[in-house]
Amino acid sequence: MTAVIIDLKSSEDPRDVVHRAVEALSAGKIIAIPTETVYGLAASALHPQAVKRLGELKGRSPDKPLAFAIKSADDALDYVPNMSVVARRVARRSWPGPITLVLDTDHPESVIHRLDQSVREATIPQGTVGLRVPDHELTLQIMRLCAGPIVLTSANLSGDDPATTGAEVLEKVGEHIDLILDDGPAKFGQPSSVVRIKGNDFKVLRTGLVDEATIEKLTHFIALVVCTGNTCRSPMGEGLLAQRIADRLGSSIASLENKGVTVMSAGIAAMPGAPAADQAIDVMKQFEIDISDHQSQPITGRLAKFADVILTMTNGHRQALISHWPMLETRTKTIRRDGGDIGDPIGRPIAIYRSTAEQIDQQLAEWVHEFDLSRFE
Repeated sequence: MTAVIIDLKSSEDPRDVVHRAVEALSAGKIIAIPTETVYGLAASALHPQAVKRLGELKGRSPDKPLAFAIKSADDALDYVPNMSVVARRVARRSWPGPITLVLDTDHPESVIHRLDQSVREATIPQGTVGLRVPDHELTLQIMRLCAGPIVLTSANLSGDDPATTGAEVLEKVGEHIDLILDDGPAKFGQPSSVVRIKGNDFKVLRTGLVDEATIEKLTHFIALVVCTGNTCRSPMGEGLLAQRIADRLGSSIASLENKGVTVMSAGIAAMPGAPAADQAIDVMKQFEIDISDHQSQPITGRLAKFADVILTMTNGHRQALISHWPMLETRTKTIRRDGGDIGDPIGRPIAIYRSTAEQIDQQLAEWVHEFDLSRFE
């Protein structure tokens, strides 16, 4: 029986398409779904027969397990509760997106261990699990409404090129599946990159859309210092923190990027491109730190997503960030460890700038030892 095809571009009600896909998966059917890379074949992990049928359809050997499609980086902790720092970092920065992470799954609280034995054999035969968050809104909506995990693999037979259009899915496997959600050509038309992360080390198992150099950058440590306008306090904080980290790593500020560490600053109400205040530049010279090339920037969603730690000058800054991006709560701290504020020296004498810098540096001296920089030491 040939699969039913739903043309998403001509569909009047995307919500109806989502519900039809969820119903099909809940009934143990195999469906083809669009992603930003290639089309995927999906089955509910709660239906062992559907997962078995999917594996047989693919014709893959047991040493090539099926992966799971998940809704977000946070959901990965349900599968791998003990994810390493690097794994969490890459997941947060690359998902939704074209990277599949392969991680150890020996934690007793992993949801995978609650699945049927045959499903575990198809997905974690070697003690590792493949996880991916596709960057396609309709596909993500389907996963959000599904009762359990979704097993996902590329839409092709083993050894064949993966399908990049709904028409190719129909041609390659249309007689073996139940439903095809056709959204036209996939955005990129290339498979995801598959990255094995064990502890704080990684290895690219399959080079897809994301190359190894980019993946390496995704493993780097990023610290962000935030104030209001990004011309006084946070540029000084950026320079002082960079120096503290460089001292800890036995490096120089100029060499931090090469070691895999980036220190940045931004403002919650900053205009882009403004220089640091003259007083801030002069005070930093007394610390033998040059911030004369600084250009202000507003904090963005990308900066917030990529930062491992965000240090704010006031509790008001922290609350503003968390209010806008709730996922920042655990990564955003006030520089003052007691939660108090470091006042803005703008318009004040240079002695106030110096006092502010000393106060910032005193707090950073404690923070720098709490950062997980073991991979870079």
